[in-house]
Amino acid sequence: MEVTSKNFNKEVIEKSKEIPVVVDFWAEWCRPCLFLGPILEKLSKEYDGKFILVKVNIEQSPLLARIYNIVSIPRVNMFKNGEVADEFVGAMPEPEVKKWLDKNLG
Repeated sequence: MEVTSKNFNKEVIEKSKEIPVVVDFWAEWCRPCLFLGPILEKLSKEYDGKFILVKVNIEQSPLLARIYNIVSIPRVNMFKNGEVADEFVGAMPEPEVKKWLDKNLG
């Protein structure tokens, strides 16, 4: 799901009070983002409801990039209870992303 400044509060902050929300901050010109995106999408299906995956295109939502101090992409933040619980920067291989998810999902 693509999220913008207009629906970020509802789709990320509010929903993260019920279920963890993983936010993929990306841009179309970012090659590592294009590598990481499909991995996150695949894992969101594998984890079947343990978290919600949303994508924020920083080119279309520069305000969110400023608010969350996104200076390098890809950047992935996990929101829980309305706040950033953990994050990583850069494209990681699938096994590393799984370790990160498992650590944060318990």
